[in-house]
Amino acid sequence: MIVCAGRNETFPFAHPVGVGLIETSINLTRMCLFDKPEYLLFIGSAGSYGEHKIFDIVESKRASNIELAFLTQSAYTPLDNVLESENKFARNDTIVNSSNYISTNEKLCKEFLEYGVGIENMEFFSVLSVAKEFEIPVAGIFVVTNYTNENAHDDFIKNHKEAMEKLTNYLIEKNIIK
Repeated sequence: MIVCAGRNETFPFAHPVGVGLIETSINLTRMCLFDKPEYLLFIGSAGSYGEHKIFDIVESKRASNIELAFLTQSAYTPLDNVLESENKFARNDTIVNSSNYISTNEKLCKEFLEYGVGIENMEFFSVLSVAKEFEIPVAGIFVVTNYTNENAHDDFIKNHKEAMEKLTNYLIEKNIIK
């Protein structure tokens, strides 16, 4: 089953699951309880911490939930904050960070790269968490719409339509959709 966030990020071939960590967890859990899919493929936009360029396509099977406060030693968590799916579908080792906030501190965000975290997407950690609980193979395919800096929102808006077209074309090229 192909899933996406929803709201302004929908596709005719994907089921919307919600925006952010909470909506995604609730809605995807509900979907899996009533009709457990054989696999989950999350598709959507992402912000780059600097390594990936605008409109790059990034595949991943790894997600983290690391807040900026962790990078400044202002917070810690007792929870497991990095997850990985055991599948052969995704071909990239980029870790996708998820938070309910969009990062705009470019200097601080560069530190994510030291941990192997390359992009951020608000939903993917929740998707991996639910998939792990239900033992469903999962992967994500993302298109970079912006860098994590002070222009993040404006760049996201400016690049979103073209990015969604590029993501759709990538899925067609890879025979994931027709």
